[in-house]
Amino acid sequence: RCQRWVENCRRADLEDKTPDQLNKHYRLCAKHFETSMICRSSPYRTVLRDNAVPTIFDLTSHLNNPHSRHRKRIKELSEDEIRTLKQQKIDEAFEREQATQELNESNEQNTVSEEGGEEQEEEAVPLTLEERENKDYLKSLFEILILMGKQNIPLDGHSVDELPEGIFTSDNFQALLEYRINAGDEVLRKRFEMTAVNLEYCSKTQQKQMLEICESCVREETLREVRDSHFFSIVTDEVVDIAGEEHLPVLVRFVDDSHNLREEFIGFLPYEADPEILAVKFHTTITEKWGLNMEYCRGQAYIVSSGFASKMKVVATRLLEKYPQAVYTLCSACALNVWLAKSVPVVGVSIALGTIEEVCCLFNQSPQLLVELDNTISVLFQNNEEKGNELKEICRSQWTGRHDTFEVLVDLMQALVLCLDAVSSDSSVRWNNFIAGRAFVLSSALTDFDFIVTIVILKNVLSFTRAFGKNLQGQTSDVFFAASSLTAVLHSLNEVMENIEVYHEFWFEEATNLATKLDVQIKLPGKYRRAQQGNLDSEVTSENYYKEILSVPTVEHIIQELKDIFSEQHLKALKCLSLVPSVMGQLKFNTSEEHHADMYKNDLPNPDTLSAELHCWRIKWKHRGKDIELPATIYEALHLPDIKFFPNVYALLKVLCILPVMKVENEKYEIGRKRLKAYLKNTLTEQRSSNLALLNINFDIKHDLDLMVDTYIKLYP
Repeated sequence: RCQRWVENCRRADLEDKTPDQLNKHYRLCAKHFETSMICRSSPYRTVLRDNAVPTIFDLTSHLNNPHSRHRKRIKELSEDEIRTLKQQKIDEAFEREQATQELNESNEQNTVSEEGGEEQEEEAVPLTLEERENKDYLKSLFEILILMGKQNIPLDGHSVDELPEGIFTSDNFQALLEYRINAGDEVLRKRFEMTAVNLEYCSKTQQKQMLEICESCVREETLREVRDSHFFSIVTDEVVDIAGEEHLPVLVRFVDDSHNLREEFIGFLPYEADPEILAVKFHTTITEKWGLNMEYCRGQAYIVSSGFASKMKVVATRLLEKYPQAVYTLCSACALNVWLAKSVPVVGVSIALGTIEEVCCLFNQSPQLLVELDNTISVLFQNNEEKGNELKEICRSQWTGRHDTFEVLVDLMQALVLCLDAVSSDSSVRWNNFIAGRAFVLSSALTDFDFIVTIVILKNVLSFTRAFGKNLQGQTSDVFFAASSLTAVLHSLNEVMENIEVYHEFWFEEATNLATKLDVQIKLPGKYRRAQQGNLDSEVTSENYYKEILSVPTVEHIIQELKDIFSEQHLKALKCLSLVPSVMGQLKFNTSEEHHADMYKNDLPNPDTLSAELHCWRIKWKHRGKDIELPATIYEALHLPDIKFFPNVYALLKVLCILPVMKVENEKYEIGRKRLKAYLKNTLTEQRSSNLALLNINFDIKHDLDLMVDTYIKLYP
């Protein structure tokens, strides 16, 4: 900022001064600043805003006065002024000498600065010709690896099975090396001109070492911003397959210097089947390998595939034991009902969810299939075109992630089955064998009575949490009021549990009606019947079987899961959302955040003044001007020009903002998850690499090649 001040003043003689010198010895008149840049807290005190820059200068007035244009202005200095000037020069000389001394010391310690690091290092320890050539060579290798990561080019080329015996072909990395040599890279040419044609230029081990350094350096750029903002939350996505091994994608949420909530991908963690081992490795990787201080973690959320929920819950519990303020919450990227369904510990539910995903995936892969489904829906809903058009629109989206997924599925069941049957039995060459085969398999899965009962029961149980879950993904005021409605939701579910016989009877009747419509036989699952062969006493009816195996455990689990995910701490945090002015307005400015903010007392800069500051904050918005709208989100409140005058409110809003349950208001700061999904979609499982994935997903993060080279030389001398 000092540099900008000097440039705007057109003072070339001050350009070599340090910011300390400028602050100590030079002053600028307030007349050079726009009035909007100045805060007048009293008639006797003028304070500049943090981002103030002088812009008002009259640089042409002297040209209009012919007498003053060439006149020398000589001012006689008093003895005091001469003494002051001399002292200033002595001070400046002393400061310059100190700065030079510090620079020399830092050069001796080989601490290379970002701007002129290489030159300083050369001055301190001159590199030999061989060392310089080696550095340039390594830099070329790193450049190729970074290019491959950013462009999502796999390291391997043709597999050995594809090539005739005795034929050698280079992998993608070596091919790019050769291309670079042919394009005139002298460093690489000198290195390899005497090397055999079929010899690897860079071994797999060396490639792996260099990729790990690339990954570490790129990740460190994000983690540095996270550490600067202090507080963060950890979010994981569904377990993914990378080259045959299961990995857990890890994202971090934080508020950056510009007050924007960001969610960035920071790497993959190898998945462990044992939840206790996974919890230890998860903690070790985040704290020791990635260097994040979990004392500053204020939230944790895990989006899980079916079957993994219980294991990730163990991880959450172990972290909560060590760090009580790392509140376990839902993630805003996942609908509550979908998350609850995936966490139900019933095998039939996991199988049903997998089938639903496969059906959605098949139709999304083929536009012709979607047209066929549209035609089927038109025929079935010709008496209710509005409903038919709504379902057609839903089918063209990722409807498996909606709050009302199971309602949609029950409405679509007949259309899906008829469409899949038509495709699998079509004798023309309209559909290829893959689509016809998948259509047959999925039609059989959908017309299994076990599947029909499962989706109908899930639809009915989760109808009690649908509105609640939708509000959690709504505006800030919706989230605040949703927290208050949890008690009513739990009361309804407990009432269902107490009268499960009656409720299950209605649900099972709905399932049998749907099965009859689809011409599906109502029976016990085949695996159960086979297990009971020879057991003459077994006279379990289908209705009782599904009540014990599905309805009861599902309702019990959802009640317990809601209590766990919306702990007392989590609800306290959500109550603090009354800090957002629009929520305050809806509550007629009669709020009491200080009671709920206790849990964040140690995160505040001035906790003793919190009560008084909150009072001022309420008064500010209660007595605002008529044309001033109340900020509706934390994002808007954080971007208020005077937010820094409320340091405690500012700190609280930043901590609340990073809770995983809060949605990222500005979509461009949620790109980490979107790029992760795109990478997984566009890259074959066997070609995925955790190192290259990080480079690809964070392709816009700056990287320091010199740092990568120096790190490599230190680690592998």
